Amino acid sequence: MEYTIQKLAKISHISTRTLRYYDEINLLKPLRISSSGYRIYGEKEVDRLQQILFYRALGVALDHIKNLLDRPDFNEVKTLENHYQELLAKRRDLDLLIKNVETTLEAKEGKTHMTDAQKFEGFKAQRLLDNEKKYGEELRINYGEDLVAASRKKFQNLSEADYKEMLATENQLLEALKERVPSQKIFELHRKWLSYTWPNYSREAHLGLAEMYVGDSRFTAYYDERAGNGGTQVLKDSIHQYA
Repeated sequence: MEYTIQKLAKISHISTRTLRYYDEINLLKPLRISSSGYRIYGEKEVDRLQQILFYRALGVALDHIKNLLDRPDFNEVKTLENHYQELLAKRRDLDLLIKNVETTLEAKEGKTHMTDAQKFEGFKAQRLLDNEKKYGEELRINYGEDLVAASRKKFQNLSEADYKEMLATENQLLEALKERVPSQKIFELHRKWLSYTWPNYSREAHLGLAEMYVGDSRFTAYYDERAGNGGTQVLKDSIHQYA
């Protein structure tokens, strides 16, 4: 079945202006242009728009969506499975966070007592939600659902002491990156930081992560905003030199 731009906008609940913009940036091209000059979309274009809207719902930037959909190894079925797992994970984290907020409100109203352990679980749930929104899709594409799920589980099971040690290790890493000199210390600190969430260490995966850090603006910003511009490149160089 084919759709005019007006009909596609109506069934997808987005504006014709948005569809025209997607055409302009080569994110979603129409199947053809009619003799009257109207954009016409076919089944393939509708499926691609669905993928785009899935990614947008997860907070992925448009340029990143284009790169993902245009990859030669893009697998629509696998991507849908990943979307499904991401939504399930997000629901679990939201349920935990909602429960934590409810307990906090009850504690503030004097109806119950909230332990430090309960507060800590809320911190972890929020961090998982933030990480999922920013990096979940890309990590699944590069490492697979099984590894991402195992990493989430390990993080969820961290004790409060281990979590604090993880944060301390990250702070040490950021201070080392500010020196702007690749070093074995930086590599070891990053490897230790990964150990709190990675089920098993892999040199190949570590090297791949280093490339992702400098190749994806979201990952680059994480370190450059905390250690200063160039900090991510220093981290990548340290991993490549000592891994």
